[in-house]
Amino acid sequence: MAFQNRRNFLAGTAALALTACGGGGGGSTGTVTPATPTPVTPTPPTNPNAVQTALTFGNASVHDPSVIKSGSTFYVFGSHLAAAKTTDLMNWTKLADGVDNNNALFGNKVTTELAATFAWTTVTDLWAPDVAKLDDGKFYMYYCSCQGSSPLSALGVAVATNIEGPYANKQILLKSGMVGVSDDGTTYDATKHPNVVDPQVFKDATGKLWMVYGSYSGGIFILQLDLTTGLPIAGQGYGKHLLGGNHAEIEGAYILYSPTSKYYYLFTSWGGLAANGGYNVRLARSLSPDGPYVDGSGKDMATVRASVAFDRPSIQDNAMKLMGGHQFTNADFETGTALGYVSPGHNSAYYDAATGQYFIIFHTRFPSTGEAHEIRVHEMHLNEDGWLVIAPLRYAPLSLASPAQTVDVSAAQAAGTYKLVNHGRDITAVSKSSVVVVLNTDGTVSGGVTGTWTHNGSNKLTVVSGGTTYKGVLSRQWNTNSSAFVVSFSALSSGGVSLWAIRLSS
Repeated sequence: MAFQNRRNFLAGTAALALTACGGGGGGSTGTVTPATPTPVTPTPPTNPNAVQTALTFGNASVHDPSVIKSGSTFYVFGSHLAAAKTTDLMNWTKLADGVDNNNALFGNKVTTELAATFAWTTVTDLWAPDVAKLDDGKFYMYYCSCQGSSPLSALGVAVATNIEGPYANKQILLKSGMVGVSDDGTTYDATKHPNVVDPQVFKDATGKLWMVYGSYSGGIFILQLDLTTGLPIAGQGYGKHLLGGNHAEIEGAYILYSPTSKYYYLFTSWGGLAANGGYNVRLARSLSPDGPYVDGSGKDMATVRASVAFDRPSIQDNAMKLMGGHQFTNADFETGTALGYVSPGHNSAYYDAATGQYFIIFHTRFPSTGEAHEIRVHEMHLNEDGWLVIAPLRYAPLSLASPAQTVDVSAAQAAGTYKLVNHGRDITAVSKSSVVVVLNTDGTVSGGVTGTWTHNGSNKLTVVSGGTTYKGVLSRQWNTNSSAFVVSFSALSSGGVSLWAIRLSS
């Protein structure tokens, strides 16, 4: 959370008017009454997909959702002490909302438990938290509160024996925005010190415990935590700087380790979270949990700072932009509101060791609906260059396809007509619109994008256009507007530009 006050076609018919005149002798004339046209019922365009009974989703609103799985249930905890849960990543049940004493997460006494926190920030509100289960079997909620118009913030931890609470405060860990000496022993400087919000706690491949955090101000930082207490190991101050600074609009850090690629992936959201803020999700990676994190060009993200406070052009050509505001134009046979997102971001991520699947969980606004927001879940895949790419449509398991479909997408099945969005690299409130492209069987690409494409096996494909190479992954996804599972792909260039494409037939 930034510290800011936050065709169908109609077949036409023509009436035929028939007239005749005749004469002779006495010059008599006559007319023929026009024939009444036969009504023609327009024939709707044929849906070329294997249409099936529509899938249903249960939506919930949790801003800045941070995910944790407990047993067979996924939970998300978010800003303003909101929480929801699901067992299928499709249907969410709201558990809590509101920083008041009606919220059961803190036993209906959050103002008492976090009195010191609210006294420091001067507001009774909480922003993006993270819940982690530590080695003692208890659940640790790393919470944060921020004044809002400044980095006057406090970050602490509360503990519960049940994931749904009640949580009891343990202590404040970090403070920011102070006048005078900061938590690292130097005078607090908002251009280089962090705003202590948006924490995420994770274990690395060796079992060490870390917390990544920060927003705008001096950027994103990381601290090592004690495995037993869940508190920062002494002597680190604010920790190590990973990304951003000088009030660069970068926040919502989340780190996910891939046992396949051996990389740690650092997700962050750039821009503003409001509908007109241009929020977008970006990615960098490292072989070490505490960095350095680099993008496709190899640039160390720790060097990325705004040239002047809140300047977007000076930072927007960095990191890998996975997703931003966009909208797919409906094909003639598709129904419903055209799919798209406005200011998607502040994500968490999850790797399922049993299935090998990667998921991204985020909040998003939608075209023409203002500030209303909901949770969305998409599957992610590793491309040939070891970068995670986001599948274009919200997650629904392929096991729900009827008739059954295979996960594998052959070259013949990949060829066809798609609607494609290029997410670009800019930070903008203007949504990217889709264009129609064709992956031809001869390996060329035509339409709104031209170039070549190749199928590389194992659902991998490469698209080359305008001298840029995009490495992507094919999948089969549920398209609500065609009521069918269809082929899609997501591809990413080394320069950090993502392409999302949805096939217009299965």
